[in-house]
Amino acid sequence: MSRTDPPYTREMDLDAIKPLPKAVLHDHLDGGLRPETILDLAEATGYEHLPSNDPAELAKWFDQSDATSLEHYLQAYEHTIALMQTPEALERAAYEAVEDLAADGVVYAELRYAPAQHLREGLTLDEVVLAVERGIRRGAEATGCVAGVLLCAMRQHDDSGKIAQLAITHRNNGVVGFDLAGPEAGYPADSHLAACRAIREASMSLTLHAAEGDGPNSLWRALHRCGAHRIGHGVRIIENTTVANGEIVALGHLAASVRDQRVPLEVSITSNVDIGIYPSSAEHPVGMLHRAGFVITLNTDGRLMSDTTMSREFEIAARHHGFGIDDFRQVTEAALLAGFGPWPQRRRLIEEVVRPAYGR
Repeated sequence: MSRTDPPYTREMDLDAIKPLPKAVLHDHLDGGLRPETILDLAEATGYEHLPSNDPAELAKWFDQSDATSLEHYLQAYEHTIALMQTPEALERAAYEAVEDLAADGVVYAELRYAPAQHLREGLTLDEVVLAVERGIRRGAEATGCVAGVLLCAMRQHDDSGKIAQLAITHRNNGVVGFDLAGPEAGYPADSHLAACRAIREASMSLTLHAAEGDGPNSLWRALHRCGAHRIGHGVRIIENTTVANGEIVALGHLAASVRDQRVPLEVSITSNVDIGIYPSSAEHPVGMLHRAGFVITLNTDGRLMSDTTMSREFEIAARHHGFGIDDFRQVTEAALLAGFGPWPQRRRLIEEVVRPAYGR
């Protein structure tokens, strides 16, 4: 949340938010390390480039609420990625991510990362994937959180075909889908059509970052050229609508197709504000999109980089956008319906966990 946000405008029992069951579809593994873990890994590997050796100061440094762009925001990831270059570090990061999410009430999680960024110390792509899978599996067994992995290719690189094949190969090792991440401007998703086609032809699931750092045309390419099943962020679809008095009153053709074809949007309020898309959480369009019938899910993106949790994203939606208990149930069910993990697991969570907790 922007440090310049106006005072909260809606009272709510915030103590009631944390235990609510939640589902997160968009959480970057390398954006959620604990500061204490970063320090431990740095000491173990002799990494000397951290800006501080104090956990509190380090957490404050990693908070990118003053980033001026997506590119600026992404620079902080260089430190965490540098420390995630061994099987032990990858497994620990994955285990702790599931543990931390579960402690915040998350019952279903899809964690994403780019395997090609973890090869600096000689690991193979397969070894990276298996190390993360061990951590995810241990975390799920310890907490009961249902968790899976999305493998990311980076838009600015030319190895998306290799990463798509890696995802297909490891579909029985916890990998539930494929993503394109990285800067949007200058790197259109349809430059990676072959990788996207390979994923779809293998009957796997596809989500692409779009309409975050670039406008609606980025979403159009991801959806209508690449065939994405979900859109990471997608909030700039608001630019293809007409807004009057704080509500969407008309839709352009692209926005109408996103709404009417029920394309899930993986919305991350805090990180969108952090990279400067919107000046404050109160001015984010999530409330308008939700009320206009778009399929909205709430997400963390980078928990460390945005100093956030799922409970905090819920809190922001409640206090700035009028979300109440039924809205939280809707976005949680939407995330579970849109998830890429096995349907029997997601259906069980909806019927046996989410609906009873939300009074349905």
